[in-house]
Amino acid sequence: MVKVLFLLSFLFLSTNSFANGNPISDILMSKIKLFLDEKKFNTNKAYIDILFSPRSDYIRNNRVDSVKVIETLKENGLLNLYFKKPTNLRLNFKTSSSVLFFIKIMGDTLRNIGYYRYVTKDSTLDNSEFIWSINLSSEYATDPLVLQNELMKSGCFIIDIDKNSPTEWSYTIDMRNAHLNVPLLTNGSEVNIKRSLYAHWLNISKITRLEIRSSRRNNWYPKISYYNNSLHLIKVISTNKKVRKIILNIPKDAQYIKISDIYTLKNVKDPLILKSSGSK
Repeated sequence: MVKVLFLLSFLFLSTNSFANGNPISDILMSKIKLFLDEKKFNTNKAYIDILFSPRSDYIRNNRVDSVKVIETLKENGLLNLYFKKPTNLRLNFKTSSSVLFFIKIMGDTLRNIGYYRYVTKDSTLDNSEFIWSINLSSEYATDPLVLQNELMKSGCFIIDIDKNSPTEWSYTIDMRNAHLNVPLLTNGSEVNIKRSLYAHWLNISKITRLEIRSSRRNNWYPKISYYNNSLHLIKVISTNKKVRKIILNIPKDAQYIKISDIYTLKNVKDPLILKSSGSK
């Protein structure tokens, strides 16, 4: 008898929680329904009611914490992000921040989580919102928690996620505190940057002078680019002559420096040695 009463109470509470018209419950359940198909949602309604209680734990700044919702669904076997075979996946990224900064950070983020091969399919700028859409082939949909953890290294956060279909997801990114996740040079620091096929980015906002030395084995033809804190290009220095040592006076408004080669970084076999000085 006790078991029967408990079961009836549980079902009543679960049903009441879904139908009580609570605004927080409504917006949270709407988001959960977006991530799950209707059959799975209805079959697991009581279980979902327990998992997402209290509802307020999944609301942040009057919005559903989509990353936390997906994490809970995954951990409890309700959401599978894997496909049966490599599938064409479309990802849409939205922001209201600087377009150049956004593209750079998203490109670095995607590469860091293992997405090296993707194709830009569309990009739009409307009412200060920029949307960048890419296509790639993958055996799984992007894990929002992995993406969030990588974005946080650059001061960015996912503020909303929409599942348009099993193979199309949209992410809204907050970049108000964004910065490049690159080494910060300070007065007196010495850094060795190892061989790479990608340009080297560093934060030079704290120094006034930078010396770069290259070994005899290198055939380095420098291309040095300076950027401000919005990633707008300030100045470029380049030469078609092989260089073993270069001393740079940092422009006043420069926040970042990109070190490359006018031909290819395959020319640089040994590390470049950077020695910084001066303080801003």
